Amino acid sequence: MTETTKTHVILLACGSFNPITKGHIQMFERARDYLHKTGRFIVIGGIVSPVHDSYGKQGLVSSRHRLTMCQLAVQSSDWIRVDPWECYQDTWQTTCSVLEHHRDLMKRVTGCILSNVNTPSLTPVIGQPQNESPQPIYQNSNLSNKPTAAKFLGKVGESLSRICCVRPPMERFTFVDENANLGTVMRYEEIELRILLLCGSDLLESFCIPGLWNEADMEVIVGDFGIVVVPRDGTDTDRIMNHSSILRKYKNNILVVKDDVNHPMAIVSSTKSRLALQHGDGHVVDYLCQPVIDYILKSQLYLNASG
Repeated sequence: MTETTKTHVILLACGSFNPITKGHIQMFERARDYLHKTGRFIVIGGIVSPVHDSYGKQGLVSSRHRLTMCQLAVQSSDWIRVDPWECYQDTWQTTCSVLEHHRDLMKRVTGCILSNVNTPSLTPVIGQPQNESPQPIYQNSNLSNKPTAAKFLGKVGESLSRICCVRPPMERFTFVDENANLGTVMRYEEIELRILLLCGSDLLESFCIPGLWNEADMEVIVGDFGIVVVPRDGTDTDRIMNHSSILRKYKNNILVVKDDVNHPMAIVSSTKSRLALQHGDGHVVDYLCQPVIDYILKSQLYLNASG
């Protein structure tokens, strides 16, 4: 498959991130590596979306702290960003609402119709207005003046970085036919862009708990968007999916990362990190990156059982 025929993906992870751990970051990295290895996808960005304070989880520290810790955790990444939209709303938002927000935001910023998993392919190029015929974009035979993908995506990329907190690599997008004869009108290439929910197997398993999830939301999350699952060691994802009629129905929309089953980050969790902090356990350095640890100690977070 060529770069433009592959599905371009933005991975979105929702959660408490209380605090964000090395395991969370590795979840993004493992998912991206796996999707790239399939040969069907190009991951152009990752979004961390911390939950609203009114979620009501015991020991949940203020979103002000959680956003800061998330930003510290991804500061060295060139493709994962933190988005504060969920925290800045008046109240808690469902996962379905967060996905729909980012889908609608991408539409507004890029002018691109994002495809659902069930309606792929017919996606205008980013930057091309919807419901309009492509206009000639290049008619100059001077090679040195030939436009590049970066020029076409420049403002869009800046907007994505500023508003969506995602910076798509310029070289991933081909907006003109590089094989066309110079002096002829270059044509737009089409790309398929999708937002996929990134989660661990614990969230997948929660779909099977009666009454916990709204079934209409589940239909949208799994049926329209799709899920990338990074399982913990020993988790039988097939067994989990067989326990839910909706997961069985949309099984082809659930991508389970199959990599090192003994990945060291698979056992890392926010709960273990909080307990390590409360007990002064030196293993906390295995769970959290140093800037996050420094911020926690400076802010006196998680140092007692109440958070």
